[in-house]
Amino acid sequence: MTDEPTLPEGYEISTDPDRVDVGRVHHWLATDAYWAVDRPREKHERAMAGSLNFGAYEVSSGRQVAYARVVTDRATFAWLCDVYVDRPARGKGLGVALVAAVREHLRPYGLRRVLLATHDAHGVYEKLGFRALEKPDEWMAFAYARDADGRQ
Repeated sequence: MTDEPTLPEGYEISTDPDRVDVGRVHHWLATDAYWAVDRPREKHERAMAGSLNFGAYEVSSGRQVAYARVVTDRATFAWLCDVYVDRPARGKGLGVALVAAVREHLRPYGLRRVLLATHDAHGVYEKLGFRALEKPDEWMAFAYARDADGRQ
C-alpha cells in the first residue's frame, strides 16, 4: 500500500446522512454511472436508507462533490458501491481520499472483508489495498431477470 492519501485542501468528508444532496447524487448515478444509469429515484432512496452514506463537500460552499455508499452488517462484511466524483472535481485525489475515509470508518467494526466491483477503476482501489479475489471460483452471484426495458 502506498502512503495514506490526504483529502485535498478545501474539502471535507462527512457521514451525516442529512448532508447528502440526494437529488444531486441520484442525478450523477442515474445519468453518468455505468452501473446505475436509469436507476429510479425511489430505488436510489431505498438503497441510501439501508446504507452508510459518505459525502465529500467543498468547505466554502458546502456543495457536495463526491459520494460513496456502503452496505454492511457492521460485523463481518461490507460492500463498497456507488462511488462517484463529480466530473469538474475529478483529478484532485478526492475519490482516493473518500475511499480511504470509508476504509478507515469501517476499520473499528472488525470486518472480515470489504468487497467492491469495478470495470475501470482497479488502479484507484489498488492504491488503497484492494486486490482481486484470491479464489474467484469460490464466489457466486444470483441475478434476477430483467424486463424488456432492462429493469428489474
